[in-house]
Amino acid sequence: MTAAVIPAAGRGVRLGPGTPKALRALNGVPMLVHAVRAMARSRDVSLVVVVAPPDGAQEARTLLDDHARPDSTELVVVPGGGTRQESVRLGLAALPPEVTVVLVHDAARPLVPVETVETVAAAVRGGAPAVVPALPLADTVKQVEPRAGGGPEPVVATPDRAALRAVQTPQGFDRATLEKAHRTVALEGEGVTDDAGMVERLGLPVVVVPGHEEAFKVTRPLDLVLAEAVLDRRRATDGFA
Repeated sequence: MTAAVIPAAGRGVRLGPGTPKALRALNGVPMLVHAVRAMARSRDVSLVVVVAPPDGAQEARTLLDDHARPDSTELVVVPGGGTRQESVRLGLAALPPEVTVVLVHDAARPLVPVETVETVAAAVRGGAPAVVPALPLADTVKQVEPRAGGGPEPVVATPDRAALRAVQTPQGFDRATLEKAHRTVALEGEGVTDDAGMVERLGLPVVVVPGHEEAFKVTRPLDLVLAEAVLDRRRATDGFA
């Protein structure tokens, strides 16, 4: 059985003050609802666990119940923690024993296509302990020596972009592997923001499968404009969003 865990307890400060990022509307529907629908559309996903703000689980449940989603997928909402790492751990704890494959998906990636979800899940079922969807980089990347205060930063290296990938979600895991990673990697500061990176620390292999351009992360106001344009195109061509 495959389940998706969606940590949605963050505030999303880069989108500005006010409503938490996961609740920002895209064409009148909160991003979190779009993300849940994206997971639920997959034939592989039987359960979606939404990890809400610690004091907002009931409000999140009411919000999700007010919006239509596929009836074949069970939905559970649990309160999260102070960091993403804590929230994912709490989401894992809510999974029933029969779940063997776990997809961890960012609520801020509301438009991931179902094909990407199913590609990740299939790779885990095929034996990979950890799977990430990713895209090649279009831009040249510079490694710099950071400077406080926003001043000029010296370049120290130019990595070969042919060997680099921009990672997306959902990231897929063998459940036992992900649970071991969360037991082993200690919480420090703001915590780990990449679950596959936790598996890497265990010395286990992480593999990459093709991502999708529409699985971009909605982080800044311009991303909202792009996301709404994608939704408009989907409605025009596919009849749904």
